[in-house]
Amino acid sequence: MSNLKTIDNTKLQLEKTLDFFQQEINKLHASRVTPSLVDGIKASISGQDMPIQQLASISVNGGNQLLIQPWSEDYLQPIEQAIRQSNLQLSPAIDQKIIRISIPELSQERRENLIILIGEKASEAKETIRHWWHGGWEEIRTAFENGEIGEDEKFKLKDDLQKIISEYNDKIDKIKKDKQEEIKG
Repeated sequence: MSNLKTIDNTKLQLEKTLDFFQQEINKLHASRVTPSLVDGIKASISGQDMPIQQLASISVNGGNQLLIQPWSEDYLQPIEQAIRQSNLQLSPAIDQKIIRISIPELSQERRENLIILIGEKASEAKETIRHWWHGGWEEIRTAFENGEIGEDEKFKLKDDLQKIISEYNDKIDKIKKDKQEEIKG
């Protein structure tokens, strides 16, 4: 048995792909407003981009309103501007020392568009998974051709690789299905 790390390395990359997909899906507003809606948005403070979570407390008010209370008044404008410039199509409003974001109920058209977007993001994640499968399989074949592993190990590693690829594709499908169901209401 060789000490080929293909499976472990591929699994690490697949985990990163899954985490990224989950973060992207969490940003999509369904029927519930959550602080994760603004995850990944960075505000420019003194020339440095910083995540909003590091600049303010974020809470939900009444189920359809997000409240962002910056640690400093100097952060109000940069945070508000960053939210406006994000691709989330949110309309933040500064109310004294708090930024309020009211989230309207989803229209049927918006629900349908979100369901399509989730499908597209799932396809992108699966494309990335396919990329890692090809890279892993190429590494296994190269190790075989170089005499580092035998034919039995080559096919065992290929089976192991396919097994984890299938596992992560199933995880993507489950996240996709759950989020689409949540959006359907």
